[in-house]
Amino acid sequence: MLHYKIDGQGEPIVLLHGLFGSLDNLGVIARQLAQNYQVISIDLPNHGRSEHIDSVSYTDMANRVHQCMTELGIDRYSVVGHSMGGKVAMRMAHLFPDSIQKLAVLDMAPVAYTVARHTQVLKALNAVVDAVPSSRSDALKVMAQHLDDQGVIQFLGKSLHKQDAGFGWRFNVATLEKEYWSILGWEQQAPNTLPTLMVIGGDSDYVQQQHQAQIVAQFPAVKAHVISNAGHWLHAEKPQQVARAIERFLSR
Repeated sequence: MLHYKIDGQGEPIVLLHGLFGSLDNLGVIARQLAQNYQVISIDLPNHGRSEHIDSVSYTDMANRVHQCMTELGIDRYSVVGHSMGGKVAMRMAHLFPDSIQKLAVLDMAPVAYTVARHTQVLKALNAVVDAVPSSRSDALKVMAQHLDDQGVIQFLGKSLHKQDAGFGWRFNVATLEKEYWSILGWEQQAPNTLPTLMVIGGDSDYVQQQHQAQIVAQFPAVKAHVISNAGHWLHAEKPQQVARAIERFLSR
């Protein structure tokens, strides 16, 4: 089962977080959108409070999110996804074109990335697994031995929780590490004319000029909106601007 949270009333919108995250990551945007929409925030498989499974394929994740919506009795909805969640959203648009009304992708291109971006993060996560720290603060100290960025440490720390033997991770570290290159990968999809918005961090390198041809080939109706002075975590750095861009897109 997938864990989810519902806020607000109106046309339904699904929010999907990125790798090593949880539904709380998009909480500010969820609260903003919930003023006019019904927002369903979901923990993706192997993350947050959702089930741990062996697969991280985008088709499997897309199917599980769609199944969750079906069980909620919602047959038409828009999807907003950040990073890995953006790829899940794009796969959903391909698999369930009759269900998805609009698609908004936050700083992610429908391409296969070929450079590892999380080597030190995975070392830090495994160090915590091995250390079995007795407190949250001890876990953060273990991560600090591998990561210099306090923002990343605090972000990851949100997924720590008390277990029978010390603190551990809510997400499935072993499977995410084993299938890491599948998460970075992508199988190009057939053209999809669904109304699509790509919100891009102006300082991020996840969506590049060289990706434009693949983006347009798969989503010919795409519109781009750049958030200046924001990186890959644009939803945390500029949440109001990101929320306004999504709202304008959905209301058109």
